[in-house]
Amino acid sequence: MSEKRQKKINKHFLLVTAYLFLVTIFSGCAVAPVKQDSAFYNINGVTYLPLNALCEQRGVSFTWDTFTKTATLIKEPHKINLMAGETIVVVDGAPQHLKHRVDTYNGTIVVPKGFVEQVMDVVFANSADMADKAVSYVRDIKTIVVDAGHGGYDPGAIGKTGLKEKNVNLDVANRLARILRDEGFKVIMTRSSDDFIPLEKRIEISNRAKADLFISIHSNANPMRDKNGFEVYHVSTDVSDLRRAKLSTDSVVLDLDEVSYAQLTSNLKTILWDMIYTASRAESVGLAQSICRAVNNDLSVKVIGVKEAAFQVLKGAHMPAVLVEIGYVSNEKEEHKLRNTVYRQQITDAIAQGIKSYARRGVLAEAVKQ
Repeated sequence: MSEKRQKKINKHFLLVTAYLFLVTIFSGCAVAPVKQDSAFYNINGVTYLPLNALCEQRGVSFTWDTFTKTATLIKEPHKINLMAGETIVVVDGAPQHLKHRVDTYNGTIVVPKGFVEQVMDVVFANSADMADKAVSYVRDIKTIVVDAGHGGYDPGAIGKTGLKEKNVNLDVANRLARILRDEGFKVIMTRSSDDFIPLEKRIEISNRAKADLFISIHSNANPMRDKNGFEVYHVSTDVSDLRRAKLSTDSVVLDLDEVSYAQLTSNLKTILWDMIYTASRAESVGLAQSICRAVNNDLSVKVIGVKEAAFQVLKGAHMPAVLVEIGYVSNEKEEHKLRNTVYRQQITDAIAQGIKSYARRGVLAEAVKQ
């Protein structure tokens, strides 16, 4: 082979090699490992990390559904839900907006580096500087709706001596609102006078206010006159979170920072609402337990405890919601106590203490381990 022909072949080889190199860099796939670490990926100029490896490093439980392309991360007491192709993640029931979407690569889910820094490491608090501290993170409580049950032409339960539930409820609700306002909470009342407010309106007031908690005050009654005690209800587990989520998907616009709800897929909307309702149910149980503990500690009263029921006003609330039954007007002794303004103040103080104890967890609180 002549020297001239050999140079021509070498030149052709170099051109082909250069072409293949450029195609690799600028191809439509746009996925390449970041040079410094094969566990990092560059997708369209954004650094991504494999989520399963991140969870393993941090001791976080990880499940990945390839059919729905959704992942769930759990490290008690916190939970994060996310979906490939979306920029919304649900953190402890509350939606958060990411700058870059969650994605998939080689059949597994990957997350942008910003998700790790801004969400994962904050919620699961696994950084080196927190190694000697226990961290608690729950929702920040600012706005509370206080609902006085019944009212107007609806007296509610009526005691043997004529005590009307609607009047007791309103008095305790007004007292509770004053205490909570003095503590710095924004309080919205569904009614502050003897008015009839339909259940749908009460729900609308709380949801429109984007309240953090919903507290409905009631007094109980039972044909068995000896029945007495204090109890707190949360929404029944028989009420389907998924069914409520589908209804909300079609009828309610979820307020998300920096993102338009209309741009989300129907599937993601349903997933978001499902997670919100599921988280709210769990929070409602915690709130109910906190109120019962406070009443049990502060008053000589029979505390029946935490129960569940399919009350309409609880089913429709988008936030943690409880219905407090402060006593039985059908019981002669409790009716007498509920007539007493001193006792009403005492039970209101105890309920307020339970709410405050629950709400204090809403700040990123650090407690040095003993």
